[in-house]
Amino acid sequence: MLKGKVLIAQGGGPTAVINQSLVGAILESRKFPGVEHVYGALHGVSGIVNEDFLDLTRETDANLEAVGATPCSALGSTRDKPDQKYCEEISRVLKAHDIGTFFYIGGNDSSDAARLVAEHAQKTSHDLTCIHIPKTIDNDLMVNDHTPGFPSAAKFVSSAFAGVNQDNAALKGVYVGVVMGRHAGFMTAAAAGGRTYNDDGPHLIYLPERTFNTKQFVSDVKKVYDRLGRCIVAVSEGIHDTKGTPIISKLMKTVEKDAHGNIQLSGTGALADVLCDEIKAKTSISRVRGDTFGYLQRSFLGCVSDIDQVEAREVGAKAAQFAHFSGKKHGTVTIHRVGNYAVEYKLSKITDVAAKTKVMSANMINKEGNNITPKFMEYLTPLLGSNMPTVSRLDTSNKVKKILNKN
Repeated sequence: MLKGKVLIAQGGGPTAVINQSLVGAILESRKFPGVEHVYGALHGVSGIVNEDFLDLTRETDANLEAVGATPCSALGSTRDKPDQKYCEEISRVLKAHDIGTFFYIGGNDSSDAARLVAEHAQKTSHDLTCIHIPKTIDNDLMVNDHTPGFPSAAKFVSSAFAGVNQDNAALKGVYVGVVMGRHAGFMTAAAAGGRTYNDDGPHLIYLPERTFNTKQFVSDVKKVYDRLGRCIVAVSEGIHDTKGTPIISKLMKTVEKDAHGNIQLSGTGALADVLCDEIKAKTSISRVRGDTFGYLQRSFLGCVSDIDQVEAREVGAKAAQFAHFSGKKHGTVTIHRVGNYAVEYKLSKITDVAAKTKVMSANMINKEGNNITPKFMEYLTPLLGSNMPTVSRLDTSNKVKKILNKN
């Protein structure tokens, strides 16, 4: 049963709806009479070891609702990855504060952190229930049909590329947009979500699930440009060659690496620049522009999927219900699609999700590896919600007859 003190933390990259999950877990936990306090750890697991807690039991429902509707992580986040020693410190703090239930909202790394904390509790006979609540714009958590945060980020990417398409149609040229996604291409593929007319961009989409060939890329761009007089390209930051080497590291003389030794893909416009340079150098196309979406899609205010808001709230609430009713000590809340369109929630094994990466199915990517298929659009469309923006065109058949220039 859910009783005593509950602790909630948020980890990894923020999203537009992660606070809905936080609020869902808080409000649902407070319904159970055995719960004395609901605490929030500031900045994830680092806030636990530093004992930086807020007493969320004192928050009013009205303020929690307002926070839930606010993008980004209200409790702050962290990129810390706990090891055995780190888990020992977490356990020591949890025992000192008499915490009986721990909810950790996050993606791949956070699910693995929850797994480590749960396993350490079992080894040390620590009476702790540990439940992971899913979140990631990358949409790459195993078992889940999709993850909270992705639909809203996908809506942003879809809307942004629809706007780029309007711009590019008015002032023709080549546009290259680089979108987040180291191993999974869901976010980049979502660029197609705003296409309305047959000639709408993005006309080419390149994902990390397929090998990227720079020569073929330039050829693809030229073919589209020759046919339409313009070309819009969506590229995942994680595109790589046949050996798995990131393209950015092949085209640049020097690359940055993060604290974990991974090549820095986000937060830099380098890939967009070098791909644009390739197009300029190997074609006669002069107007070539590139952008890197970077962090924009994570917590963009005012571009939230209504489906995402509802489901993010529900996974938080379900975590509290599973902790109280399931009879299981540990687990991760997972989302499963039913029909077209509904979802159900299950409590799955953390080990089925932690430190694993889901990628796009082969039937969602075209055989040439430069676009998506209708199967992906069937998957994506319900997630974008009921309030996707639309575009319209003037009727170009209403042309006035020329008088002076008849050629």
